[in-house]
Parts: sequence; C-alpha cells; structure tokens
Amino acid sequence: MPIRPRYRRVSALQRQFFNREGLLALYEEELAGIAERPRILNLVGIGGIGKSRLLQELRDRTPETCRTARLDLQLPVLRQQEDALAVLRVEFGSQGVKFDRFDIAYAVLWQRVHPQLPMDRKNTPFAEDSDVLSKVLDDAMGLPVFGTAAGLVRLTGRAMTNRRRRHRIESDPTLQELDSLSNAELGHAVSYLFAEELRESAADRPYALFVDAYDAMVPTPLPGGRSYGSDAWLRDLLGQLHGGLTVLASREPLPWAVYDKDWDTVIRPSRIDGLPMAARLDLLTQAGITEPPRQRSIAEASAGVPFYLHLAVDTHAQSPTRQEDAGTAEEIVQRFLQHVAPDEVRILELLSLARTFDVRVFRAIGQSFDLPTNLLTWESLTAYSFAYPLPEGWYRLHQLMVVTLQHHLSPAVQRHVHAVLRQHWNELAERAESGAETSAVTRSSSLREAVYHGLHARDITPEEILRHADRALAMSGRQAVDGMVKDIRDHLAAPGDTESATDRAGGIRAAADCLDAESKLELGDAGAAIALTPALDGPVRSTVSARLALAGANARRIAGESGHAASIFVRVWQEHSGEARTSAGLWVADIRMWQGDFEGAFALAEEVHGSCAPHEAVARGDLKRLMHLGHRFLMDFPSAAALLAEAEEEYRAAGSVVGLANIRTNRAELLAFTDPEAAVAEAGAALDVQRDLGAQHEIGKAYTAMAIAQTRLGQLDRAEASFGSADTALVRAGYRSGRARAHMFHALLLLRRGERTASGELLLHAARELEICQVYPSLIVAMHRMAERTGLAAPELAAAAGRAFPLMRPRGAPEDLERRTNEVLSMLLGTAR
Repeated sequence: MPIRPRYRRVSALQRQFFNREGLLALYEEELAGIAERPRILNLVGIGGIGKSRLLQELRDRTPETCRTARLDLQLPVLRQQEDALAVLRVEFGSQGVKFDRFDIAYAVLWQRVHPQLPMDRKNTPFAEDSDVLSKVLDDAMGLPVFGTAAGLVRLTGRAMTNRRRRHRIESDPTLQELDSLSNAELGHAVSYLFAEELRESAADRPYALFVDAYDAMVPTPLPGGRSYGSDAWLRDLLGQLHGGLTVLASREPLPWAVYDKDWDTVIRPSRIDGLPMAARLDLLTQAGITEPPRQRSIAEASAGVPFYLHLAVDTHAQSPTRQEDAGTAEEIVQRFLQHVAPDEVRILELLSLARTFDVRVFRAIGQSFDLPTNLLTWESLTAYSFAYPLPEGWYRLHQLMVVTLQHHLSPAVQRHVHAVLRQHWNELAERAESGAETSAVTRSSSLREAVYHGLHARDITPEEILRHADRALAMSGRQAVDGMVKDIRDHLAAPGDTESATDRAGGIRAAADCLDAESKLELGDAGAAIALTPALDGPVRSTVSARLALAGANARRIAGESGHAASIFVRVWQEHSGEARTSAGLWVADIRMWQGDFEGAFALAEEVHGSCAPHEAVARGDLKRLMHLGHRFLMDFPSAAALLAEAEEEYRAAGSVVGLANIRTNRAELLAFTDPEAAVAEAGAALDVQRDLGAQHEIGKAYTAMAIAQTRLGQLDRAEASFGSADTALVRAGYRSGRARAHMFHALLLLRRGERTASGELLLHAARELEICQVYPSLIVAMHRMAERTGLAAPELAAAAGRAFPLMRPRGAPEDLERRTNEVLSMLLGTAR
C-alpha cells in the first residue's frame, strides 16, 4: 500500500513561505476600504498558479468581524443562478444574515420553475434554514402552499410574530411587484433582494465573497471580451453587492468594461505570478526535500507554479529515497505518476473523466475495471494535493492533472468510462426520484451528469436527452435542463470533435434547441424561442423534431402569428405518431374552436382523448375542459356543465393543482349565465386560488365572470369595479382576446347605465380586436345581434359579422344555436333595450 501523502501538512506550512505579502496587503486594504459601493479584487493567474489556495488563505485570514462565503464555479451546478444563490444564502445565513424578503422571492422563482412540485420542507430549498419559509410551511399544517409573492406574504403575516419583520415584508415594494414579473425579470429581482439583504446586514458586519474558477463559467469569450451572456446573472449580482468585497479568481482579467465602462472603477486586478525562488526552496525544505541539487531542479522545473511544487512533494511522499531530477513541469507530473502504485495511477486516470466524484463513483469505476475500491485506497487518492474537497463528501481533480491523466486514455476506454458513469448517475437519479436519495448534489445534478456522460460515451439518443430533461424538470427544475443545453453546445463546439458534423449530432443539436426554446417560452421570451426555430418546414416524425416544432408554433401563437402557428400544429398532428402527438392534437382542437369550427374541434378532441395513454390524466382533463368551453360558447350550458364535471374528475385523479384551479374559474364563468348569485361566490373562490398561483389571465377571467353576474343582479357599481380589475389583470397578462370578451360584456353594463354611445363604441372595439386576433367568430355574430336588438347597429359591426358568420361550424342544427343565442341575449339584456 503506498505511503499516504502528507500534502495537507505542507499546505498549512506553505502560508508562511508564499512570500505574497503584497497581495495580502492589497486584500487588507480592500477590506478596510469597504464602502457603499461594489468592490471586486480580481486575482489573475495561469492555471495551477494557486489561485484556489490563495482564495482559501485570504478567507482564513479574514477577521471574524467580517462574514465570508465561497462560490466554486468549477462545479457545473453552481454556474446556475438558482443553485448558486441557494448555496450563498445558506452560508451567509449561518452567520446571522436575515434573508426574509429574499427567501420569499426565491420561493416565488422556485415555484415558477417547479410548478409540478408542492412547496414543502422536502422540496423547497433551504426551508429548514429560513425562519420565514419554515414558519409558513408549519402554519400551513399540510395544506397546499403556492409560491406566489401575494400568497406567501399573506401567509407570512399569519405566521410571523415579530411585528417589525412582518411589517418589513408586507410593505416591501419589490415583493408586491413579483407576481406581475416575467421569469427573467423575477430572476433579476431575486438577485436584487439577495444583495439588499446583504447590504443591510453589512451595517453591523461587512462581508467578503470569494468566487473561484470564473473561467469555468465563460471558457471561451467572444471577440472583444463578451461571453454569450452565460455570466450575466453573476455580473448582475456582483454589481449590486454594496457594503462588501468580492474576491474573484480568473485566468485573464475580467473584461466586463466592454459591457459598461463603470466596471473599471469597481474591479481591481492583481496578477498572481509564480513563487520566487526563495519561497520555492523554503516550501520544499519544509516538505522534507532538503538536498540542494534536487531542490534547485524541482524549483526551476516548476516555474514557481504551486501545482507542480505540490505534485513534487506528493512524489517525495511516495518515494522519499528516489532522487531523479525533473527538468520541466511535465517531467514533474511524469515523475509523480511513475512513483505512484500502478493501480492508483489507473484509477486516477479513470476518475479524471468524472467532473465530480464521491466514494460511490470511485467504487463504480473501480469495480468496472477490477481495480481496488477499499477505503485505504480512497483515502490515499483523496489526500493528494490535486484532489479538492467539496461539500457532502464530493471531490474534483485539479484541471491541469485532469488534462494530463486523460491523455493516457484511449478513445475507446474513455467512452467505456463515460458509459459506466452515465449508468451510475442514472441509478442515482432513480433513487432520488423514489425518495431513497436525499443528497442535494444528486437531486440537482444526477440527470445532467447522466446526459453529459452519455454525450461523451456516444450512447445517448436525442429522445433520451428529452426524457432526461423532463425528469430533471420534475426533480430539480429548469436550471438543470439549462445546464444540459450548455453541456450539449460545449460538446458539439469542442475543438477536434469528430461528431459535430454527423447526423446524430444534428439530432442532438435539435434536442438542445428544443429544450432551449421551451425554456425561453417559460420565461415569456417568444422572440428568443422564434430565433431558435427559424425553419419549421422539415419532417416532424421524431419526438425531438415534433417538440421543437410545437415550441416554435407556440412562440408564433404568442407573437400573434396565429395562421402560421395553426399550420404547424396541424402538421405535427398529421405527421407525428409519437409522444408529442397528444399535445399537438390538443392545440389543433383548440385552434379549431377559437376559429369557429366547433364541429371539427369536438371531433378532434374526442379522437385525441381516445388515444391518450392511461397516465395522461391531465391531458384528458384538458381535452374535456376544451369541449366544455366549446359548448359554453355555443350556449349549450347543460352539456358544458357535464363536461366540466368530467374534467374535474380527471384533474383530481392526477392531483393537478393548476387544472383544479382553472376548473373553479370555468365554473364561475358558467354560473354567470345560469346562477348569478352562485357565480359571485364561485368567482371569489376562484380569485383566491388564482392569486396564489399568480395566473393573471385566469384572474382576469374570474373578475369578468364576477362582473357579468353582478351586472345581471343589478349591482352595477360593483360590476364596474370588477370589470376594472379584470381589465388590469388581462392587460398585465397580455391576453388580448380575453380582454375583448370582457369588453363585450362591459358594453352591456354601459347600456344598463344609459351610456348608449359608449356601449356601441366598446362593442365595435371588441369586435375589431377579436377579428385581428382571428378568434371567436361566434362572439362577433352575437355582438352584432346584441347591437341590432338595442338600436346600436353600425355598418362596420355588421360587416365584421358578415365575415365571421361563414367561418362558423357549430355542432347541431344552426337554428338551435340561433335559438339559444336569442334566449341568452334576452336574459342578458333584460330591461336594457
């Protein structure tokens, strides 16, 4: 068994001999100069120069009067904003910083990107560390908690006993705006509140943040220093850290002034050069290498780079009697490998392909290659100077050693190791999904790592990538999927990659585009999603191509390109036979309905419903609810009520919180026509649920239903207020057609108030909007008949109705629809003629 290296003792001694007093003095100067503005001390040096160890040394030297935290960007998961902020929040929170407002904002963002997960102690990040979240979850006593600012602030008011903290939360203007923000804007708000909480805490105790391995986040900047935006969230955060100091390590000076010249006044670069000769010799002496010729040889070969000096010390610990001289840094590495037991060298080579590893990864690889996997070997490997410890028993190897070790592996062996690692991470993901694995690293990284190793093993298909992404969304959220996209793009862009031009690479690239476009849609960025799907005229037979087409179609639907979107949905439904067909069929049926083809919509919805797999209860509920809406627009209220009840059963069986909430809104809309008193109460209940979910378009619809019912009950002032609230929510949601429908019924209220001119103008405006949106021709016809019956007929409205009528294909006899329309108009108009 090899002698265990003694580098840790040497590492402690090295601090006396680094002879970098200038840097230490600079750090102390920056600490003393902390003020109400951001400050960044940028440590710049080549790989292996010791930046990571210097960061730790500076942190150790920081006085206890200053809080500290560290962010290691070498870990892929910590390059994502949500995970990085969670780690920093826990570190600073353990030192007394109160993050009440940030915790609420983070929970809102977390729920946005994990809508399928309940907010509870098991799923919610740092719930155990947060006074606010733990009290809210305890007070809920098992009832559902929805991650919206309005809902969480309201629950905090009930759970928080400290009046000052409660008032601070309830009166915070940023928290009050969160529910109206897009996901991208919400991300900025979360960073802002994190910085604000730190700034306020700095009044009593300043802080220092240490950021390591910036280059891992931005490996290849664009010409001029730009970086594809991959570091945008970090720049946004560090630019707001007032009252503290950031110490950031990178191989090149931060080029952020290309974005904003003001960065020049914030960033203070400090270049880290190699150790002077005297410091190198002193370090080697302390490590037990005392022969002057050998010292001089190692010191000169190392060029003062601590990585090579430590490696020489590790070599000496293995074979103190061997005296070979090393003439270059590469020879230092080779001497080390020659003096380590062959089995250890082999397992180090294999471990170099793992971005991070723990004892289970070590054993999985060792067992696959019949290498030692005992505890003594593990402790020996992890004691080397180039094995960096991470939280929860994980490690990573220094990048210079990784490059050296991987050169010793053939492409075939590398692919086999990646296949073993892919299988291992897949098994960890399955354990996490079953609840048997609770490690934060496993939950956040397992499926991303499985995809990464599958790419390098070249044994993962584009369809498998999408399935892994869907599982990751359910387990750890959108940031894991965004990480997969980055890994795929890095893999395909790697120099010398032989796969980038193959057909398989085209499918993998399409999978990345698909996941990226879906992510952009979730953020509300339809323009970016369209840019990722410029051409949608190719085959859609594969799941990847079908989902990519659906993402592009939805982006165009949101952007107002209804006709183009409809043609794509139809093509996917007709040409695709895989798992994306259900979604395509639902959208095609929806399009047919809002274009007035009710017969075609119902027929297709029933066909899609019959083809749903047993586990697709939510899809079946969506289809039943779609048919309910169609019958309601056709004013067949009994059929609509029956279908709504069937949809509710499906949602309840699936446990779909969103589906059940939308049922409440739809029930209020239905009752507005059949039982206005019950509709007011049901709309109130729907508003409570939809406010918690933050669904602005559903809030607008619920207020519209309440306003219609109040108008029918003669509560005209209340109805006016409800229409105003509906309009606010619908504008905020960008729901143009929903707002036009609300205007149609608001015109009825104006008519009852005797404001005939305003009523006629609003009817005409509503008809124009629906025609522009190319939706609901049946409502345009109904508005024209309403205008005729009340003496408000206008030539433009009559012309719009003339264009709309031929588009309608109602189910049943046309005279039945005309009869029901007249009955409903008579009911709504009452004495308003």
